[in-house]
Amino acid sequence: MDVRRLDLLRELAERGSVTAVAEAAGRTPSAVSQQLKVLEREAGMPLTQRSGRGVVLTSAGHALARSATEVAVALERATALWDEFRNHPSGEVTLLTFPTVGATLLPAVLADLANIAGLVVHATDLDPELAEFADLANEHDIVLAHTMPGVLPWGGRGLKVVPLLTEPLDIGLPTGHRLAGRTWLTPEDLADETWIGVPPGFPFERIVHEIEQVGGRRVEVAQRFSDMRIVEAFVEAGFGVAFVPRYTSGTVPPGVVLRPLRGVASARQIVALVRPDVAERLAVRTVLDVLVSHAGRLAESYAARG
Repeated sequence: MDVRRLDLLRELAERGSVTAVAEAAGRTPSAVSQQLKVLEREAGMPLTQRSGRGVVLTSAGHALARSATEVAVALERATALWDEFRNHPSGEVTLLTFPTVGATLLPAVLADLANIAGLVVHATDLDPELAEFADLANEHDIVLAHTMPGVLPWGGRGLKVVPLLTEPLDIGLPTGHRLAGRTWLTPEDLADETWIGVPPGFPFERIVHEIEQVGGRRVEVAQRFSDMRIVEAFVEAGFGVAFVPRYTSGTVPPGVVLRPLRGVASARQIVALVRPDVAERLAVRTVLDVLVSHAGRLAESYAARG
């Protein structure tokens, strides 16, 4: 079987439609369909079947797609071994980050990687809903993602998950707030507060619901923003309280104080998502190693302050 046709089948399993595969591969949908038909003849059994206006994989198609992933991993591993022999992690790596960790972590990471000749990292940012992070791994070599502990929206997708950081989420309060003098807060303390929240589907939303359950009252969310700078500005102006990441929020405005929350789990997990074949590339592994190192230093620097 042709490796390139196997790769098209694998992409169909990941992306869900021939059109999406064609766009990613730079081909026409008809060309992709033709190659899949050739692969089907080589396999000697149906690999796809009609579903509405599109196609889905048969059980045999899914099995062969998994094998295609193993083939892709083996090929990348062989290339990586040669790169290691040459001690040369060269090439381009695309990286997608969400804003807070991008501002706090990436400058130092990219500064270190700039010393490696031939290694180029192209970084960009986006702050999607949880379930979208896994899909973005089809478009970028490394996707920095965040979720609540115990929540794995990318589970079952076959992605390599590299833990970077478990980050506490503190409560941001205006400096003149009645609770600003407290050492720590509980859900009961926050029962009557107005909140500056995040869009529905973003990770922090789950903790707000837990505060409602423990505090026994419905939380009032006055405004919703995905940009932490806007959230902090609204807190500073006295419009409400909000969750603020302890490590990656950057410099907190002078009119905002942070207080830890007790009584509910208030933290997020920051990870890197990588497709298994891409994870074998020496250049990608090099970037991941530096990310892990700097994330560890970030947590250690805050622990030393305490």
